[in-house]
Amino acid sequence: MNDTYTCIQTYQPGAGVGAIRINRANVLNALSLQTMIELVDAFATFDADANVRCIVLHGDDNAFAAGADITEMSDADAVAMLNRDQFARWDRIRQVKTPIIAAVSGFALGGGCELAMLCDMIVASETAQFGQPEINIGVMPGAGGTQRLTRAVGKALAMELVLTGSMISAQQAMSAGLVNRVVPVEYYLEEAFALASTVAEKAPIAARLAKESVLKSFSTTLEGGLEFERKNFYLLFATQDQKEGMKAFVEKRKPEWRGE
Repeated sequence: MNDTYTCIQTYQPGAGVGAIRINRANVLNALSLQTMIELVDAFATFDADANVRCIVLHGDDNAFAAGADITEMSDADAVAMLNRDQFARWDRIRQVKTPIIAAVSGFALGGGCELAMLCDMIVASETAQFGQPEINIGVMPGAGGTQRLTRAVGKALAMELVLTGSMISAQQAMSAGLVNRVVPVEYYLEEAFALASTVAEKAPIAARLAKESVLKSFSTTLEGGLEFERKNFYLLFATQDQKEGMKAFVEKRKPEWRGE
């Protein structure tokens, strides 16, 4: 199979929003190694561009991503998987500082669900289905499914999804706290880009440090998280955007962010 250009990267200059589309519709956007390489490159390009203040990641109406490309792993042994360092690229995406919104329609299963959870927010269409069905092929989630899913929806539901391989609907996912909002399929991309535009309108350094602080809460104690938050808060007083934001508030006008 020719995997050339399995991701398509676009940019909306007026909105400050970058978009990455997983482009393997013939296999429900299965996440091949080549796709993950392209995703990392696309995220790195946007993350280094000061004009990009929010990123939208999406597939198509039928699938965000139906999972990893099993054909690449079916004959591998443990040593081969270890040497491949299968999840190094996931770690690279986790380090992206720019806020990321996943626009999910159709299947978000296995690695697809894990990729959506790696994003900072999820906008889902009414047709979206989430799940970790790895148990059905004799393995388990390996890209964060047992960890991020549990943190998002709690032990009981995460355990059920991981141990049974069952799926939940978009509405169930929203009720459980996995997604931000659910809209009709014809509007999910529009809604995701609208949310991204709202984020992109905010002070960019503050947005990056706020994202960093929220994510820190998952890897530290409350005391450690509060200390980290306060340091980031104080750090923002070294920016021109803080001066502009507070001055604009006092003068009752819209601030003009420079990202400085």
